[in-house]
Amino acid sequence: MSSLSRELVFLILQFLEEEKFKEAVHRLEQESGFYFNVKYFEEKVHAGEWDEVEKYLSGYTKVDDNRYSMKIFFEIRKQKYLEALDRQDKPKAVEILVNDLKVFSTFNEDLFKEITQLLTLTNFRENEQLSKYGDTKTARSIMLVELKKLIEANPLFREKLVFPTLKSSRLRTLINQSLNWQHQLCKNPRPNPDIKTLFIDHSCTPANGNIVPTPVNLSPAAVTKPSVYTSLGAHGPFPPAAANANANALAGWMANAAASSSVQAGVVSASSLAAPPNQVSFLKRAATPLTTLGMAEYQSPDHEQLMKRLRPTHPVEEVTYQSTRQQVSWSMEDLPRTVAFSMHQGSTVTTMDFHPSHQTLLLVGSVNGDITIWEVGSREKLTSKSFKIWDMSTCSLSFQASFAKDAPMSVNRVKWSPDGNIIGVAFSKHLIHLYAYGAPNDLRQQLEIDAHVGGVNDLAFAHPNKQLCVATCGDDKLIKVWDLTGRKLFNFEGHEAPVYSICPHQKENIHFIFSTAIDGKIKAWLYDNMGSRVDYSAPGHGCTTMLYSADGSRLFSCGTSKEGESFLVEWNESEGALKKTYTGFRKKSSGGVAHFDTTQNHFLAVGEENHIKFWDMDSINILATTDADGGLPIFPRLRFNKEGNLLAVATADNGIKILANASGLRSVRATEAPPPFEVSKSSVEPAAIKIPTSSAIATPSAVNCKLEKTSPVRPSTFLNGDSVGQSLEKARNLDDVTDKMKPWKLTEIVDAANCRLVTMPDSSDASNRVARLLYTNSGVGVVALGSNGVQRLWKWARNEQNPTGKATANVIPQHWQPNSGLLMTNDVTGGKISLFNMMTFKVMTTFMPPPPASTFLAFHPQDNNIIAIGMEDSTIHIYNVRVDEVKSKLRGHQKRITGLAFSTHLKILVSSAADAHICFWSIDSWEKRKMVQIQLPPGKSATGDTRVQFHSDQTQLLVSHETQLALYDAYKMEHIRQWIPQDNLSAPISYASYSCNSRLVYASFCNGNIGVFDADNLKLRCRIAPSVYIPLPPSLSNGNQGPYPVVVAAHPQEQNQFAVGMSDGAVKVIEPLESEGKWGVSPPDE
Repeated sequence: MSSLSRELVFLILQFLEEEKFKEAVHRLEQESGFYFNVKYFEEKVHAGEWDEVEKYLSGYTKVDDNRYSMKIFFEIRKQKYLEALDRQDKPKAVEILVNDLKVFSTFNEDLFKEITQLLTLTNFRENEQLSKYGDTKTARSIMLVELKKLIEANPLFREKLVFPTLKSSRLRTLINQSLNWQHQLCKNPRPNPDIKTLFIDHSCTPANGNIVPTPVNLSPAAVTKPSVYTSLGAHGPFPPAAANANANALAGWMANAAASSSVQAGVVSASSLAAPPNQVSFLKRAATPLTTLGMAEYQSPDHEQLMKRLRPTHPVEEVTYQSTRQQVSWSMEDLPRTVAFSMHQGSTVTTMDFHPSHQTLLLVGSVNGDITIWEVGSREKLTSKSFKIWDMSTCSLSFQASFAKDAPMSVNRVKWSPDGNIIGVAFSKHLIHLYAYGAPNDLRQQLEIDAHVGGVNDLAFAHPNKQLCVATCGDDKLIKVWDLTGRKLFNFEGHEAPVYSICPHQKENIHFIFSTAIDGKIKAWLYDNMGSRVDYSAPGHGCTTMLYSADGSRLFSCGTSKEGESFLVEWNESEGALKKTYTGFRKKSSGGVAHFDTTQNHFLAVGEENHIKFWDMDSINILATTDADGGLPIFPRLRFNKEGNLLAVATADNGIKILANASGLRSVRATEAPPPFEVSKSSVEPAAIKIPTSSAIATPSAVNCKLEKTSPVRPSTFLNGDSVGQSLEKARNLDDVTDKMKPWKLTEIVDAANCRLVTMPDSSDASNRVARLLYTNSGVGVVALGSNGVQRLWKWARNEQNPTGKATANVIPQHWQPNSGLLMTNDVTGGKISLFNMMTFKVMTTFMPPPPASTFLAFHPQDNNIIAIGMEDSTIHIYNVRVDEVKSKLRGHQKRITGLAFSTHLKILVSSAADAHICFWSIDSWEKRKMVQIQLPPGKSATGDTRVQFHSDQTQLLVSHETQLALYDAYKMEHIRQWIPQDNLSAPISYASYSCNSRLVYASFCNGNIGVFDADNLKLRCRIAPSVYIPLPPSLSNGNQGPYPVVVAAHPQEQNQFAVGMSDGAVKVIEPLESEGKWGVSPPDE
């Protein structure tokens, strides 16, 4: 719909409101989706008319459009559910649960289960989190405050919350003006014409002689409501310029005969009002596409949807909207123009990219095929990888032939993924490489793809269908999209020349890709294999790169023609027309293509004529230039960091210059790292319901610490702790980078004053060792399973001392029990699996009675009704809770199962057992893919438990055994590295676990020591001595062993907090001092 048509809807809305057509007003608001009436929405929420509330919302968003929309619908349906429970209407509550709330179980199964458990309560206020729920009216008001915040933050409601400023009866005024214009066209206009209908064009009845026209006003009979209108007076037909303006507006993404409706919309309707002669002739032309920019004719529902999302909503003519864009003040001092220092790459720099979060981490690609990560602050090469083919057998024969005879490979593009966890590299022949970025000194090969015939000219990351993918383009004139396993998802054909660059983007939930070819053709593609949606030419018809501003609202391109003329332009993306053409380029330059970048939603920078040239986005005139103290090539490569305070520029002598503003100079000279990044939270977080999930529990065997560790009971299976927190996004910070600038020394904590520690009250019981330990999903409590089968729960209260209510070593938690005083006790008589209600501690169900006894379990990450259950007899049962049936039995191990872990990314289940082997199983067919034995140190026997846990990248696997810590590449099912107990940590390992973001590994030892390791290389960074947290020494004079940690659990959000369960039943939470903020310093590379 054109902008004029959109404005017509607003005019109709105003008319309907003035005429008191209330229902029609809100139906049009909802069906058009142009204006969200917050007042009407509030009225319906307060009235509890939930069906109307959701129906009205459906005109603007759907449940799965984005996380804001999901939270909006969740809050509404949750309130509806609670109200049904409050009036004791259980059948209605069940109906809401099944029909309305079930959809959210796909995104958060635990939350859905917690909500379901409310049905078991007589009054849902018995739930601690809902104890303050008041009356219905108050609850709706509180919810409405939250909903309004979510709506304001939701990009789908952008510019839809404010009705445009209009003069009263604006539609009537325009009709009156149009009738005046029609009256002017009468051959024999009569004074005071009698206008009785709008259905046909007005024309006066001929009379004797010409009569001077007079302004026309609608008679009372013509409309329902008579009024006084502003008359235009006598005037002639519209001038030709008006027609030209309307014609130019048609140069849009779809230029065909249907576009004439835009012209008609300009005069209110296509049938009732006549057009002036020049416009009529335009409308009667043959239905051929306009060729202003070489448009092609395309029409499909997806294309129309894309165009609907891309079309601007900015005001034209008299209708004005309130702008939400903040005007940020700036000055010339904000431009990074001061040369801070230079760095020597050693080969011509071809491409650069700053890390999306680490503002001083720079990725560089070179003509010799090397990629390098620089820490700009310390001017240090953190790591470098030379080009090599990872697996020649997977490469095409054409590549193998060309590689054998051609010059060495160069890097055409390097790119960080949006989360900074993956590096993409595009080479000058066929290949792309993907690396997993674990830490500055750790780049792990992840994927090699023979992507294109010839050079791969560009590479970018995109998120179609909420899946991280890699888009590439090449000399073979194709654009391809790959998933992270190397599977090709899309293949876009249509360019007639090699594709030079790509620019993936999204408008709200519509994803698309712009592509440019070396002949200057620009195309846009949806992820549907239906062909290009636009086809037009870039200025100069040469190599061009396209970029959006940081906020995604403005589109720019920069390139150089074959004749050497450079162009920098801003596009009106909805019309396919140039919005601005920036000036300040040399007429002719030779030797390459101009490169550019944008920053701060305000500045543009281009490398050209041995200089860096800057523009303000809002002005076509050049703002400033710099030669960076000389030494730049004709077309220097350049790249801003995300904050825009640093600019990396390639030099002619195989180096890089870092330009900075005042803020950038401070950042590169800083000696302290910034605070760690906050781990991202789940997109759906309940406002009132934060209940720890129900869990079934079992006891793993203890590590052999040269003492007999037997128990008269055999508790059942515990929820696999490996799954807790795996949905968290991997957090990154600059600690490791900055630490490299300091002399390294192992941090050893031997005094309790050097860390923070809290012991759970009522936890010590020498006869009841801790068998398993985990945090609640929300991080507000700790659950411990004792060897006597009793599970205990401790919770932290939200108060002034602890405003977040999260687990902390600063505050002593409460030992929590329901009012009934019931204990959560497993069936210890034979090893059945028990499922508990965490609010009442009642057993909801038991299943899988022995023999054989269960020893470990893990829930399927995509279906919580499927459980992998490890058994005493070495088998693994794939059990479906819903139908109470074992679907498969996996056989491969020789001894009892001691660990299970799923990887959704690789679609595998990994199992470990007391036979020192690990098995890899396909979760599609449940077939065994590979079995490997852990690499035991010389002289060590294959006894004791082996445990497995996936890294948050779902690819790297941590394997722990009393003899070692080891890392495995689960994709290749191969061993990577190993750490063996040594020096002060020479005792057997009792347990090990990743931190919540998989940056650290916490390992406990049988002599009471705790080691904190870097997860990427298993290098020790901190040792916590037993004297810190154990009141008695680990070895007693009578020969008995003292207490020691038998299990470790990592906090689900705080990477530096962990809990230990002790052999004497005690549970302790340990954190570093607030002044330190972390456990030691990363050790240097060897």
